[in-house]
Amino acid sequence: MYYYHVISDIPKHQGERFVLDENHPNGVYQRVYAQLDVVKEIYRNPQKFEGTKLSHAVDVALRELALEKIRKEKYPQYPSRMASLYVSNTYEEAVRWAEYFTRLGRPTYGIAKIRAVGRCFIGDAYKCFDGTIWEKENLRMADLYWENGDNEDGHAPIVEILVDGMMEIVELIKETGNLFP
Repeated sequence: MYYYHVISDIPKHQGERFVLDENHPNGVYQRVYAQLDVVKEIYRNPQKFEGTKLSHAVDVALRELALEKIRKEKYPQYPSRMASLYVSNTYEEAVRWAEYFTRLGRPTYGIAKIRAVGRCFIGDAYKCFDGTIWEKENLRMADLYWENGDNEDGHAPIVEILVDGMMEIVELIKETGNLFP
């Protein structure tokens, strides 16, 4: 399948090939597991962290670890968010993601057309959540994400596509060399 991918964090070049799977994780994996000791401490003693403003990195780790646990238990047919590439069906969707990443201050180098051979999950980024100090709540929210039903509040989905397997950068459509303008 062909998709559009926002190149962020690490520049890529046309013709580059790489694998993302359980044995070849993505950058999310490294960022999440860098926070593992903090997450374990929070889950051991959540009351100690009540009212504490957690860092963005810890919020993300709490969410992603819950998402991974539920995926492995109930939805193993889907690619892991920590071992996949986030892609879009259209160039226009990819531009919107690039603009969003730029607003967050994330290094965004361009947009590429990619070929992916592997598993795919079409989800709803609206269902991504800030991790909480309560493991049960994180797991409940993670199940709602993977279940992929309608949003309870009627909010339109924000399409998020995850693909794993063999990837190839077929074409660099927009290169910025730095942050997306």
